[in-house]
Amino acid sequence: MKKNSSLIVVMVLMFFASHQITAQENNNWIAPAHSDSVKNPFVGNARATAEGKEIYNQMCVLCHGLKGKGNGQAGLSLVKKPANFLALKVINQTDGNIFWKITNGKAPMASYEELLTDDQRWKLVNYIRELEINKIKK
Repeated sequence: MKKNSSLIVVMVLMFFASHQITAQENNNWIAPAHSDSVKNPFVGNARATAEGKEIYNQMCVLCHGLKGKGNGQAGLSLVKKPANFLALKVINQTDGNIFWKITNGKAPMASYEELLTDDQRWKLVNYIRELEINKIKK
């Protein structure tokens, strides 16, 4: 009997360990394929980018930091760190992917679908792209 209960304990531990590894491997946040084809109506619009900066400073800087590195004061206390907008895995995403993520959120990031208009979210995408350009210029 003792041997059987030990075997059960080992099997349960293996199950939870494998589940944890799988959860860590699936930690990437990937927008659905349909978001690839969604086009940003404000591409190249300097005024929209400036408005995006204002929105970013009000809504995003606390977690993502001033330069978008994911190192804002509130973000530092999170177990799952905010995205670093200067990382290649963000830079390589389409504007539609980033817009989808801002719209839908994924804990700990909130959904901004009801907090910001479509235009405001697109302007944020513009500003995130501006942060990337500023990184490359330096």
